[in-house]
Amino acid sequence: MAVAPTMTMQGSLAGLQQLELPRTSYLGSQLGSQFRVRQPCVKLSPRISSLKLHCQVSPSSTTLPQLNVDISGPGKPLQPVERTTIRLALPSKGRMAEDTLGLMKDCQLSVRKLNPRQYIADISELKNVEVWFQRASDVVRKLKTGDVDMGIVGYDMLREYGEDSEDLVIVHDALGFGECHLAIGIPTYGIFENINSLNELAAMPLWTEDRPLRVVTGYTYLGKKFLEKHGFKHVQLSTADGALEAAPAMGTADAILDLVSSGTTLRENNLKEISGGAVLSSQGVFVANKKALLERKEVLDVAHEMLERFEAHLTALGQFTVVANMRGASAEEVAERILNNTSYPGLQGPTVSPVYTNEGGTANVDYYAITICVPKPQLYHAVQQLRKAGGSGVLVSPLTYIFDEETPRYRQLLENLKA
Repeated sequence: MAVAPTMTMQGSLAGLQQLELPRTSYLGSQLGSQFRVRQPCVKLSPRISSLKLHCQVSPSSTTLPQLNVDISGPGKPLQPVERTTIRLALPSKGRMAEDTLGLMKDCQLSVRKLNPRQYIADISELKNVEVWFQRASDVVRKLKTGDVDMGIVGYDMLREYGEDSEDLVIVHDALGFGECHLAIGIPTYGIFENINSLNELAAMPLWTEDRPLRVVTGYTYLGKKFLEKHGFKHVQLSTADGALEAAPAMGTADAILDLVSSGTTLRENNLKEISGGAVLSSQGVFVANKKALLERKEVLDVAHEMLERFEAHLTALGQFTVVANMRGASAEEVAERILNNTSYPGLQGPTVSPVYTNEGGTANVDYYAITICVPKPQLYHAVQQLRKAGGSGVLVSPLTYIFDEETPRYRQLLENLKA
């Protein structure tokens, strides 16, 4: 007959919330008697650093066995385990996760994941690098503690959960996806109908200690700092799961503080942004643990390579290579014609190369190939200008990467590490 053993707690119980064991975990067996916990009992607080279970059973005893639980804690926070691998944390769900993997693939850093349920992966181009898929908030938390070395996350999440920590350093601040802004939204009706600015909202006489402005948000750290900075004295911040836009209509909040992209969701729920109500602009950023960059050269080297790949690809987006053949007496004469008659000299200037033709077995130069780099919006206009200057046989192809001598962001990173 299965029985539930008596449990006694030994050690410091500070921080203990609940102890949970598997529903059918066997605590011990003697002489064919098995004791199992049928009801979950412990859920450990993160403050508990160790747990020991002891079960003593007397074969001849008819009393219930005693389970002794030794708990050590809270003690000092656990330190990251020493390791030689480099850990890169990426968002595990949502549009941010999709866009992150898309950028990595475009930069020839495809993440190899054996199945969609897997939370650890690798990148064939980056040796000794482990990819860890985490919730966006946990990406930041693990960067702060040093459990991971680098990560990609939205700037809004970095500011909210990073809490301006000096342990974190931004390697690339504009990855080109996830663009949005964090802003206050208030109803378009009722007492807010004529409120159109943050100052007007703060000056409303309605807000008192007994009746504060109620703001529902997922950004309590940023929200508190922002509202205090702008003179709000009586504010109650609360959190909620799911769509925040319904809270004002339900009467559970006066305003929301949430991410806004196009503003369509706000308008469809009879909410509006107000002047001065934007907290910050956000997009994907590449972040690293400062200590890891300073103390482990291999981490800095990988960060450098990833930064260069990101920068080269993002710089090339929307750029096209245009090649045209042009008659001329010399390369210099053709170059002068391009510089004086077109507004598209390229990155540093046009590249002019001789085009060799076969005339009776002798290489002859009558044409020169002109190569320039042109932004997509100006592409057709550039082709027209080249034609007017004498160009023909115009070829156009998109650029994938533009590598500079050294990315300015890497120089800035090195300066930030010295600070």
